[in-house]
Amino acid sequence: MNRFIALLLLPLAFTAVAADAPEKASMRTSAGLYVDAREAHEMLTRPEAREVVLIDTRDSVELMFTGYTDMTEIHVPWKIIDASTWNDKKQSYGGYVNKNFAEDVKSRLDALGVSKQAHLIFMCRSGSTRSAPAADALYAMGYANVYSMVDGFEGGKAKDGAHKGARVVDGWKNTGLPWGWKLEKDVVYGLNR
Repeated sequence: MNRFIALLLLPLAFTAVAADAPEKASMRTSAGLYVDAREAHEMLTRPEAREVVLIDTRDSVELMFTGYTDMTEIHVPWKIIDASTWNDKKQSYGGYVNKNFAEDVKSRLDALGVSKQAHLIFMCRSGSTRSAPAADALYAMGYANVYSMVDGFEGGKAKDGAHKGARVVDGWKNTGLPWGWKLEKDVVYGLNR
């Protein structure tokens, strides 16, 4: 937590950067604050940054198979994959929304000493159906500076070429930002509760 405490002590004001509001309604948030992966990284690494926290909302299984950034302060999945259910329409496993999401995130924020004025950046795989409602859940609890990372960890799908359909466009992983396969036991959900 030394990095976090040092950020709290910096006297300079924080000026946010912001991506444009997404076109898809499911990606928009009540706070109307959006960043892309590069902007999120800039917020996290600015010397004048005060309270900026990256919150990963992907399922733990996703982290294992798609990667992780050690810049994540909090990992709480918005939706939990359930291998005992199957979704015929999507041809994949089912899952359910984590009913403890907001309380678990708040508990972790409190443990870190994070104020309600903090800048919270929510990241999912593609910036679509998890980071936006996750941001809204904390906004409803009185955290005003909640951002949805619009391109997520893996980014968008290529529209053509050799990688058509693969998530290789933008996102944290595809823009050269720091990431790897090693998970942090004290951050990963379920192990930190």
